[in-house]
Amino acid sequence: MRGCPTRLLILFFVALIAVSCGSYKQNIMFKVPEQATMQQQAEEAQRNYVIQVNDFLKLAVYTNKGERIIDPDLELLKQIPVQAGNLKPDPSYLVDVAGVVKFPMIGEMKLEGLTIRQAEQLVQQEYSKSYKDPFVTLQYTNKRVVILGSPGGAVVPLVNENVTLAEVLAMAKGIDNFGKAHNIRVLRGETYFLVDFSTIEGYRKGNMIMQHGDIVYVEPVRRPVSEAARDYGPLLSLAVSLSTLIIVLVGL
Repeated sequence: MRGCPTRLLILFFVALIAVSCGSYKQNIMFKVPEQATMQQQAEEAQRNYVIQVNDFLKLAVYTNKGERIIDPDLELLKQIPVQAGNLKPDPSYLVDVAGVVKFPMIGEMKLEGLTIRQAEQLVQQEYSKSYKDPFVTLQYTNKRVVILGSPGGAVVPLVNENVTLAEVLAMAKGIDNFGKAHNIRVLRGETYFLVDFSTIEGYRKGNMIMQHGDIVYVEPVRRPVSEAARDYGPLLSLAVSLSTLIIVLVGL
C-alpha cells in the first residue's frame, strides 16, 4: 500500500507538467493553421494614399505661390507682428461620411477618393478666388499602424506615404531579443501575411508598403519553464507541500 501514494504523486506531477507545457502559448495572438497558405504582397508597387471617410486633414494656405514658406532673406518675418507668434496651431478637418470636407472660406468640398496632390490642386483653385497665387498644402493627421507583440505595443503614425514595414518596426523600437524575426504577421482587413525578416531574401520579399489600419504582430519567443513557473507557482508550491506531507506519512 505504501507504493500507492508514491504512484499518485508521480501521476500528479506528470499531469502538472502536461498542463504547464500546454499553457505557455496562451498569450500568443493571431494564431493561424500550421499548413495555411500565406498570401504574400511584399512587392507592392509604390502608390499614394487616397482620402477616405473619417480621415483628418491638416490645411495650410500661403499667398504669392508660397513665398512665405521659403523666405530666404527673412524679410517676411520682419513684417509679421510679434502677436502673430501666439497663433493657435492649425486645426484638422474631418472627411465626413459623404466624403466631404468643410474648409474655411471656401466651404464644403468632395475630396474622397482623391490623392493628396489632387486634393491640393482642387482646393488651391478655390482659394485662388480670394487670394493671389495661393499655395496649398494638405497633410494626413490620422493615418497609423498598430504594432503588437514583442516590441511591447505601439501606434505608429504614417506621417509620410509609402512607409515600409521595416520603418514602422524601427519606429516601434524594432525587434528585440524576445521577438521572432521569422514570424511577423501583418493583418490587413480580412487578409493576413506572414513575413520573415530573419534572412536578407525574406526581408526583400516581405518589406511591404504599409497601409492605414494595418496591424503588425511580432510573435514573442516562448519560455515554457519560466512561464509555467509564473502561472503555476502557487499550484507547484501546494504540490511540494502535499508531497512532503505524503512522504512524512508514508515514513511513519
